[in-house]
Amino acid sequence: MQKIRNPYVGMEGYKCFGCSPHNENGLQMQFREEGDYLVCDWEPRGFLQGYVNVLHGGIQATLMDEIASWLVQVKLNTAGVTAQLTTKYLKPVAVDKGSIRLRAHLEGKNRNLVDVKVELFGPEEELCSEGMITYYTFPERVARERFHYPGADAFKDQS
Repeated sequence: MQKIRNPYVGMEGYKCFGCSPHNENGLQMQFREEGDYLVCDWEPRGFLQGYVNVLHGGIQATLMDEIASWLVQVKLNTAGVTAQLTTKYLKPVAVDKGSIRLRAHLEGKNRNLVDVKVELFGPEEELCSEGMITYYTFPERVARERFHYPGADAFKDQS
């Protein structure tokens, strides 16, 4: 298990809804590597519900999109943009029973299109939703120039 460092902390204007620790209205996600997977344990908050006590489906999709983006950066050493996101909602996700876990891995790659599969497990460790996210990826030079991609080493936790 390897914690992933967030290299964007401290960058002027960085307020990502998904991963900025300084966005008080955001999800404040943190990640770690476990073999081929990126993993995030995340605590749902009641104000993110749709139906009573159920995590909003759009928030679930956002969580999956965010971890997939980090997988592209950490595992493929570049940045990309979401081209397509398909979500299957299998079971409701309670917002008051504890943390959930997301696991993402590379499902396939065809030139600059990358498919990332994400599984979202509820507080009782049951598979509640899954997503297939296709990213359009850029050459590393373009990722650095246009998307502030800091390079693979910037994600390595030094602690």
